[in-house]
Amino acid sequence: MGTGDRVFNSGRLDLLPQPLYPEKTGAYTAPMATLPDIRVGCCGFPMARAAYFRRFRLVEVQQTFYQPPRLETLARWRAEAGAGFEFTLKAWQLITHEPASPTYRRLTWPIPEALKERYGSFRPTQEVMEAWRITATCARALQARIVVFQCPASFGPTEEHIAHLIHFFQAARAGHEDLVFAWEPRGPWPEATVAGLCRKLELVHVVDPFQAQPAVPGLRYYRLHGIGGSRYRYGDRDLERLAQWCEGRTYCLFNNVAMADDAARFARLLGNR
Repeated sequence: MGTGDRVFNSGRLDLLPQPLYPEKTGAYTAPMATLPDIRVGCCGFPMARAAYFRRFRLVEVQQTFYQPPRLETLARWRAEAGAGFEFTLKAWQLITHEPASPTYRRLTWPIPEALKERYGSFRPTQEVMEAWRITATCARALQARIVVFQCPASFGPTEEHIAHLIHFFQAARAGHEDLVFAWEPRGPWPEATVAGLCRKLELVHVVDPFQAQPAVPGLRYYRLHGIGGSRYRYGDRDLERLAQWCEGRTYCLFNNVAMADDAARFARLLGNR
């Protein structure tokens, strides 16, 4: 069974209800707590959903990145998961990735050649904002608070990309002040640039902690892709190190081939402390 929304305290699981934003004062500040609130799950469903809902209390939905499911489907997942289960989700790729990405093959409809330059890279276009509207609607259906914007390595720190990023998140925030935007940049982004953008735009900096640490304090969102590749299995020492990197409220989402086993082992390690 996963950690869900519990904090590990003297060998037992205690509920610790806390808002993600205690008060609207700008950048997120971590809640005052003596022990971290660690939430463990997987990026996607590595097993049948019913079995997953029994075993874990957190999942990052991947389908919303490739081709958002019908709202009726997401509402059914929300009902099946039961109270206390938390969903996060990845934003639709039409926002972050350009049509040349191989992930676009998962779309159920082709993008016309004449319109391809209007998609991806947070472009200030009607098409990108419509993709955000659909992503936000999916978040509401799942009752998810955190939306993850994973960028390809090709989205580097150019002046144009930074301008698009700022315009997008400022526009996307309107009407969605209760959502938490989590940004996973890839490629050669200077830490100071990432930190400045996260503070300016109230973004959570998503990292794989075995590769880098967050550029800003506050809520931590770790996506664990596997050391050296997705086939890597995390050893006991790896999981001990991961636990040491968890501060305040921390989300640990495993994204390797052995994600279900590794996530369950990590949850057991935390529960035995």
